[in-house]
Formats: sequence, C-alpha cells, structure tokens
Amino acid sequence: MTMGIRTITAAAAAIALAAAACSGTSDEARKAGGHRSASTSARPVNPAAVRANELGQIPVLMYHRIAAHPAAIHDRTPADFRAELDRLAREGYVPITAAEYVTGRIDIPAGKHPVVLTFDDASVSQLTLSADGKPRPDTAVAILLDAGRRHPGFRPVATMFVNSRPFNEPGGRRTLTWLHEHGFEIGNHTSTHANLGTSDAAKVRREIAVNQRDIIAAVPGATVRTLALPFGIQPKPPALAVRGEDRGIRYEHKGVFLAGANPAPSPFDASFDPYNIPRIRSQGAHGEEANYASTQWLDRLATEEGNRYTSDGDPARISYPRYGTGQIAPAWKKAARPY
Repeated sequence: MTMGIRTITAAAAAIALAAAACSGTSDEARKAGGHRSASTSARPVNPAAVRANELGQIPVLMYHRIAAHPAAIHDRTPADFRAELDRLAREGYVPITAAEYVTGRIDIPAGKHPVVLTFDDASVSQLTLSADGKPRPDTAVAILLDAGRRHPGFRPVATMFVNSRPFNEPGGRRTLTWLHEHGFEIGNHTSTHANLGTSDAAKVRREIAVNQRDIIAAVPGATVRTLALPFGIQPKPPALAVRGEDRGIRYEHKGVFLAGANPAPSPFDASFDPYNIPRIRSQGAHGEEANYASTQWLDRLATEEGNRYTSDGDPARISYPRYGTGQIAPAWKKAARPY
C-alpha cells in the first residue's frame, strides 16, 4: 500500500532520455500508438486549431486494489474504476505507459491528452487469469480492456508495478507473460515492498535487483525501465533507486515514481525530473485528502487554468503556446514549435 504525499517539488534535471528506446511493449501496443515516431501519426494539423500544449501537465494515476468492498483509502470498486475510465475516455485522454512517458514517446491524436495508468502491488484484484487464459471479469485489467472496446481510440494499456509473487502466482510466468504480450508495461516495485528510506544501501540494491531478476526470469523478453517507490519513499542516497547492482544483477531505470499529490510535468518541460515523478491517487470527490486525488485533479485539469498536456498529433514536433507558462528543456529544443 502506498501513502499520499501532500506536496512534491520536482527538481529540474538534465534530460538525456530523448533517444531512449522503449522496447518493453508489444507489436499490438506499438500499432496503437505511444511512440514518438512519424510512422504512426496522421497528417499534422494546425496546433493552434486544437490548442496544443505539449508542455502541459499529465496525470499519472495510481491504483491499488479493485474491491467490491473497499477496506482502505487506496481501494476502488469495479464501478468506481469503470466510471473513471469512462470519464477519461469522454474527456479525450489516451493511456500511455510509464516508460513511454518518461522517454517522451507520446504519439496520440491531435487534441487528445495522455494519461498514465499505474497499478501497485500486483494484487489478484488487478489481474487473475481464468482457465481459458483471459482476465477474470471485474479485475482491473478486464475492466480496462472493456473500456478500450467501448471507447474507440482509448488505448487499453497500463504500467503494473509488481513485487515478488505477482498476482499471487509463484514466479508470475503466466500473468506477467500475458501482460507483456498485450502491451502492458511491467515495472519494479521492489521484491518485498520494503521501505527503502529505512533500508541500508545493500538492502535497497537487493530489493530492486532481485525483483528485476524475477521479472526477467518470468518474461525473458521484458525490459524493466521504471520503478515505483514503496510508500513513495526515496532511499538514501536517492541515486540507489536509479541504478545499481547486486550479486551480478544490474538495474537502471529511466523513471522513478513517487506516491500521490499532483499531476506530473511534461517530459519536454524544463521542470521535468525523471527520478521524482509525482502520481495522483485514484479517489472520488470526497474523503480524506480528496483535494490531492484523481476526481478533483481531473476537474482542475479540465479548466482553462489546468495547463493540461494537449497533443498536436505530430510526434516529430513539440507544440505549445508561445506565451505559455512552460519552458522547453534544452534536449528537446530542436523539436520545439511554439505558436
């Protein structure tokens, strides 16, 4: 379970991610979009016509259990989850994976907005496969696939941040292989969901490396590119979450994700810090810390002042209002198209 964080200030960091490959998705996902490559996009449009703002904010939504009878603030009912996905589709959001976000591989139609759906802890409520190999109804994955069928253009992908024994399956071969083959990203959430802030350096490296080893053992073709910190707590020093080695197992992450609070900056904005990415807890409009959660944040992002990321439909350019509030990062200036 992950605790909310009231305020997060993402320190500006140099971005060396422009050329990063994103091979952890299937052919199905590549055809659906999410890669900053002109080969998948339609004819470019006038960015002003769609009010493009590719320096705008992106909601990275954080989910845990999908339960008929919620037992914690992090739980959502199947009906809640369906309603939130319907809202996202209705308001023009298109899901992308965490790895696609951090590497700037955002290829979605003009006028649409990216959203990153993330799931922590690999519970059976997120994915359980029936004997026929299909996700069971009312699991998060089944609900997401149904939303994709009901809303053309709503890409049914997410990033699953898993621990050891994912989805209560020893080894996780069947479930993790299914996710990989269907375009979902598999991310690291440590082996035992350890508090990295109270762990020594050796334990931090072991927690991350062992879990990466187990993921790759289950899915040899997978590449682990992102990490979600248990409880949203950084190790000391924070660099241990980015790269390290334990007993010959090396890991290196393109993005490190925190716990709740606020939308994340565009990967093209100078304020983007790939190793301190905020997420928003999925929650209704009322309740504990609801003003830091998804319903109220989606309300705010939909307003004129929301500064929401809106695509220009051209993955080769980064369009934004000339007098906007964002500032493009140096690594992306050659692709800038202010209007």
